[in-house]
Amino acid sequence: MDDDRPLHGVRVLDLTNVLAGPYCGYQLMLLGAEIVKIERPGDGDLARSLGPEAELNRTALGASFLAQNAGKKSVELDLKDAHDRAVFEDLARDADVLLENFRAGVLDRLGYGWAVLHRLNPRLIYCAISGFGQTGPMRSAPAYDQIIQGLSGMMSVTGTPDTVPLRVGFPVCDTVGGLVAAMSIAAALAGRTRTGKGVFLDVSMLETSLSAMGWATSNYLVSGVAPEPMGDQNATAAPSGTFRAADGPLNISANRQEQFETLCRLIDRPDLPADERFADREARKRNRAALNEEINTALRRRTAFDWERLLAGAGVPAARILTVAQALELDQLSERGFVTDLPFPGQPRRTLRVAGNGVLVNGEPLRPPGPPPLLGEHNAEFTSEVTAP
Repeated sequence: MDDDRPLHGVRVLDLTNVLAGPYCGYQLMLLGAEIVKIERPGDGDLARSLGPEAELNRTALGASFLAQNAGKKSVELDLKDAHDRAVFEDLARDADVLLENFRAGVLDRLGYGWAVLHRLNPRLIYCAISGFGQTGPMRSAPAYDQIIQGLSGMMSVTGTPDTVPLRVGFPVCDTVGGLVAAMSIAAALAGRTRTGKGVFLDVSMLETSLSAMGWATSNYLVSGVAPEPMGDQNATAAPSGTFRAADGPLNISANRQEQFETLCRLIDRPDLPADERFADREARKRNRAALNEEINTALRRRTAFDWERLLAGAGVPAARILTVAQALELDQLSERGFVTDLPFPGQPRRTLRVAGNGVLVNGEPLRPPGPPPLLGEHNAEFTSEVTAP
């Protein structure tokens, strides 16, 4: 399987910490790249100390680190030390990609900005992920996921008018930034086969987040309509949102006319499409509250799971609302091999479960080749043959 992965044979120097950069590196690893994680001696990635289990945090194996670093190699290097700088330069000469998520200009001040590394290795693809990008008045400002969620407007449209601003319940800006970086690196690698030259990729989490917000951004840019918080309802269509079945919530997105008509038939309300308040998409949006009330009354006859099977089976997008734990136990994920069991680093009696990325290559899921590394686990592999200048 390794030889079938699209990025087999690609080496990435990963100087990243916490989430956006490590998540990018994890995606590249799953696609076949060799990820050499450059970590600060003694401390390593800050994520090694982050997670719900204090003992794992103490041993530099925090859950946040374990989740995004399986299959990588760890090398401790101090880029202010002459010997370690020689090791780093040797690695950079042979690498395909360098990935970092420092504040703008940090690596440049250490003597390893784009201009220097490009001279050292003209084929190197340099990808910098930062909160705001390498240029502009905010380039040096510190940024974590929540900061970007707030500045992007994301929190202003999450929740209801009574609850905003609300943070999205997972680090979506970090994740989107990492995904865009991984996509850009893959594109740059493809482009290098034509040009033979590396490129500098400047990834801004603020900009990638606004890009990923879809209609919330485009409706304002195109039509001047500012988005408003709508809770669990979809501004683009109705009925589209969360409804109430007999035993709990149910999501329904009957966005197309035929889906709406099928929904009405299956809930024994075939009269609704003939009501002028609900006859077409725009009318349904204007009369959303009345329509939702009619649908909720009809849905009380069955459980959410019963409605899911009936509606989805007829082509109407509908599903229960699950907890994360329930979602991870779905047979659908098991069938596709989404979760991988790995040896737990340093604890042979414990198993580590990690998530994949939802991609199958030739029908096979992309799995890490091994567990996350202990800090400095691969020092000898990369440092033993280099001496200080």
